[in-house]
Amino acid sequence: MKALLPAGTAQLVGIGDDAAVIRAPDARVVATMDLLIEGRHFRRDWSAPHDVGCKAAARNLADIAAMGAVPTALLVGFATPGDLPAAWARDLVRGLAQESARAGASVAGGDVSSADTIMIAVTALGDLAGRDPVTRGGARPGDKLAVAGRLGRSAAGLALLEAGLDRPAGPVAAHRRPQPPYDAGPQAAVLGATSMIDISDGLVQDLGHVAEASGVRIDIETALLADDSQLRAAAAALGDAGWLSWVLAGGEDHALAATFAAGAELPERWSVIGSVGVGSGVRVDRRSSRGRSGWDHFR
Repeated sequence: MKALLPAGTAQLVGIGDDAAVIRAPDARVVATMDLLIEGRHFRRDWSAPHDVGCKAAARNLADIAAMGAVPTALLVGFATPGDLPAAWARDLVRGLAQESARAGASVAGGDVSSADTIMIAVTALGDLAGRDPVTRGGARPGDKLAVAGRLGRSAAGLALLEAGLDRPAGPVAAHRRPQPPYDAGPQAAVLGATSMIDISDGLVQDLGHVAEASGVRIDIETALLADDSQLRAAAAALGDAGWLSWVLAGGEDHALAATFAAGAELPERWSVIGSVGVGSGVRVDRRSSRGRSGWDHFR
């Protein structure tokens, strides 16, 4: 029997058939895909399966939001060794479903296979609701740079876990289960964002993609970055005062960074942290950002 769903949902045909059928009222579908591998993107001794599921969903749903779109559905590929406890897999699915629901989307289907290690491949779909997509290539000299969401906490949490610590709890929780501001993406599109990106590999590195795609220079002013007591506490726990490096080069917070016309009025959730100028690359406090690298998938 086909899983026919209520007319108000994004899915017309859900899990239980050969394929799902998803509403596309805009006639355009925003699509993205990400891969998580055990030992590379998560560790079972650090994260519960529910957290891994939430994180797998969040990584993809944030990319949809960064295009100015509303997330609608996920498709999930799951490969695992045969001795994985069934309860672990069930909790993973619950995490995927919970985070999808938080973004207003649902899990539409997927596939399961055997493998030597756990691998999770997620494809996310979204709807532009009649708006143009917000790409990385539209920033203009004179624009202001703003972010929505917290920066640096996930990297701080990873550093704590690597040191065998689980306090302060805020950064550790942020690493295990990021909380992207999904609705800020469509909001930025309505506010006239000229470019936007999901901060997954580090603020400086990801803004470098915007600078390159737009043919501009982006300037970050550290005095405008939020002073986060949780980051200071994490740095103190590790005997390191360099909390700002987590903000500039840390990844996996999945905050959103966007550029707006200089005169645009932004709601409080969008914090201005810099500007766009003529030139190339990214500068921090008017100095070259070289040496402030972010995540490298092949390092």
